[in-house]
Amino acid sequence: MAQSTETSADSSAFLQRRVGWFGLVAGGLDFAFLIFRLVGARSASDIMHPSMLTHAGSCVCLAAIWIALRGATRSVAWIRAVETTGLVLASALLVRMGMYLSLEADPPRIVVMALAVVHLARAIYVPSSARRTALISAMTGVVIVVMVFEVNQRVNLEAFQAFAPGVAGLTPVRFAGYLAADAGAWWALFGSLAAAASRVIYGLRKQVGKIRELGQYHIEAELGSGAMGIVYRARHALLRRETAVKLLPPKRAGEAAIQRFEREVKLTARLKHPNTVTVYDYGRTPDGMFYYAMELLDGATLEQIVSSTGPFPAGRVVRVLEQAAGALAEAHELGLIHRDIKPANIMLCNQGGQMDVVKVLDFGLVKDLKGDGPHVTQENSITGTPLYMSPEAIRSPASVDARSDLYGLGAVAYYLLVGDHVFRGGSLVEVCSKHLHEIPQAPSARSAHPLPEALDRLVLDCLEKQPERRPQSARAFLESLARVNADPWDRSQAEAWWREHGSIARASGVPATGTGKTIQVDLELGRSP
Repeated sequence: MAQSTETSADSSAFLQRRVGWFGLVAGGLDFAFLIFRLVGARSASDIMHPSMLTHAGSCVCLAAIWIALRGATRSVAWIRAVETTGLVLASALLVRMGMYLSLEADPPRIVVMALAVVHLARAIYVPSSARRTALISAMTGVVIVVMVFEVNQRVNLEAFQAFAPGVAGLTPVRFAGYLAADAGAWWALFGSLAAAASRVIYGLRKQVGKIRELGQYHIEAELGSGAMGIVYRARHALLRRETAVKLLPPKRAGEAAIQRFEREVKLTARLKHPNTVTVYDYGRTPDGMFYYAMELLDGATLEQIVSSTGPFPAGRVVRVLEQAAGALAEAHELGLIHRDIKPANIMLCNQGGQMDVVKVLDFGLVKDLKGDGPHVTQENSITGTPLYMSPEAIRSPASVDARSDLYGLGAVAYYLLVGDHVFRGGSLVEVCSKHLHEIPQAPSARSAHPLPEALDRLVLDCLEKQPERRPQSARAFLESLARVNADPWDRSQAEAWWREHGSIARASGVPATGTGKTIQVDLELGRSP
């Protein structure tokens, strides 16, 4: 019930803003038209003419909509009442204005055009069904037709023939009926356009509204997007727990995409390590959108942090690698290969009072050595991020195993120590070529600070071209890491860093799109799928 109340309040606030903007914009346009007429006035009597006064009255009615809806959020009934009253009064006054204009000015056309601008502005700004817009337009149209008929059946046709010879022979009633029908036809055209605009805009609004409710989760804001979906900040309806919800939009929901999306959540849910992002729930909306809910993280990716604050001290790098390697060790022992280890897929968080908690993210490209078929994992494709891709992932994608993830982890360690990627190049092909053939420069040669020799050697071991020359498992990596003699990164240092840089680190709770962009290139087709 609390959620429904919040949702209703959000809808009312949105409607109030939109109706208020309509009053401001339509009133401004109407006032500009009035100024144009005043500039053309030739005397004080023209300025005080009843057509000017009724025109000014319509401007006041529209502006009153904006004024009445400023301030605290009102109920939907109040907002609609203000909108309808202001619009009806403004329309009536514009119609009345036309009744005071001379026949030479062609008042029906002026009135229809002025009201068309007002009603089209309403269709654009105000969330409204096509039916409601059509009803309001029809009511206004009746007033227009009646006004034109009443005014013109009293016209002096003999005098009017001086500039409209075509009226000769018509009776006043037939003449008035002709003009009323003409005005009605023009208004029907504009009214139809207004209704069509409302239908399109209102339909889009309803479609967005559907996305705001996913099962038990209320969507609050978009956090980011990637190859496998869009991530939103959400809140559970009953638990009131903030959550990150990953959604597969309908336009991406082909059979293969759905299989990979379902596979991602199922594989991630198998991982229980504290340094792997936790999956809470999985579901499908009535209209076919797939989603899953995971923990919302308070922190930022390694890519975001290094780009903002620079390289890490060696002790902190060791602490990050311990946690990331622990998460990978669990995955590898279950037969899962991440295939996209990079700084943008590892977050550093403040969780439960613990600083520098690592979370390994985005298992959308995981390879399951025990259960995947080629139709799911796309073995005939290069998959990963070129700046962090192992040589075998480039040369022979089907052969990647746990040691490919360790190559990526070594490249992440390099980035943390140096503040730059292992290799750079002007193109994807150049970067991949360097991973295949170029020997990387030692991190110690590029770091501004001395590095422990054992850490320098371990990073280079992970970046060996041949998998058999790297650590053979995440457990073996952890054993080598334990022998690194680096100044420890303790709790007091972590707390001091978070006090100084917490505002930078607490980003969106999801990885940002950066220089390390994930690709998937189909080798059989020679293109990105």
